[in-house]
Amino acid sequence: MPISKPFYRTVRGMKDGPNSGYSGWAYIEDQKYADSPGHYTRALLLILDDLRAIFEFVEPSDEGREAFSYRIHALLMRTCIEIEANFKAILDANSFTPPVRRPLSIRDFRKIDATHHLSSYEAMLPMWNGASPTIRPFEPWRSFRGEEAPQQGVPLPWYQAYNASKHSRRQAFKRANLWTLIEAVTALLIVVTSQFKTSTFEAGPDHLITSGENYYPHEESIGSMFRIKYPDDWEDEEIYDFNWSSLKMENDRFDISNCKRINTSKRLI
Repeated sequence: MPISKPFYRTVRGMKDGPNSGYSGWAYIEDQKYADSPGHYTRALLLILDDLRAIFEFVEPSDEGREAFSYRIHALLMRTCIEIEANFKAILDANSFTPPVRRPLSIRDFRKIDATHHLSSYEAMLPMWNGASPTIRPFEPWRSFRGEEAPQQGVPLPWYQAYNASKHSRRQAFKRANLWTLIEAVTALLIVVTSQFKTSTFEAGPDHLITSGENYYPHEESIGSMFRIKYPDDWEDEEIYDFNWSSLKMENDRFDISNCKRINTSKRLI
C-alpha cells in the first residue's frame, strides 16, 4: 500500500493521480520538511563552482582522470565532509537511534540507501570531453540494500580514497585524483537531490523544473552541471500517494515511521 504522507528529507516516487505533479514536489518546500535546507544546498552549489574552477585547468576527460593536486585533494575533503553532514541530517530528522560507544560511520550511512535508493540514482557530466561516462557512486550498495553486509563491508571506492588520503596524505595523495573527486561530488549531488530534488531555497520566485525536449538524457539537477536519472525501482508500498493541496493543511502532515526502517540495526550494518 502506498505511503499517505511524505517522510522528512526523503524524496520518493509519486503514484500517478489527480494533482500528483504538484504533490510530487511541493512538500519539499514546506517549513516542517527539513531544518535549514538552504544550508545544505548552498554548500553543494559552492562545491560545484569550485569543481568548475578546477575544470579550467584540468579537462574532464579520460586523459584527465588520474590528475591530482592539492586543490583536487582539498575539494575532495570538503565534499566528503559535506556528504557526511547530509547523512547525519537525514538520520537525525528521522529519529535514528545512534550507536552506543562509537561515532556514526559509513556502515550507519548505508542504511539510508534502503529509504532513499541512493544506489539507483545515476548521473552524467555533459561537459566531459568525449562520451560522458555514467556515474553511479553508490552502486556497490545496491546488491545489499536492506540486507546484512558481508564481513568486509560494502566499500565505496571514492570514499575509501577520501579516508586514505585524509589519514595518510603522503602515501595516498594520488588516490585523491580528478575521477575520485567527480564521483564524490556526484555522490553529494545525489544525496542532496534525494532530499530536495532541484529546490535550492534561494531568494526569488518559486519555480519547478519540468522535463521536456533536451539535448542530453536524464533530468536537470541543482547547479546545472550534471544530469540526473532518478530511481525507477520503487515498490508499490514505497511510493507516495497523497494530495498535497489538502494534506498541507493538516498539522501532522509528515510521516515519522521512516525512522523504523532506518533504525533497523543488525540487518543493515
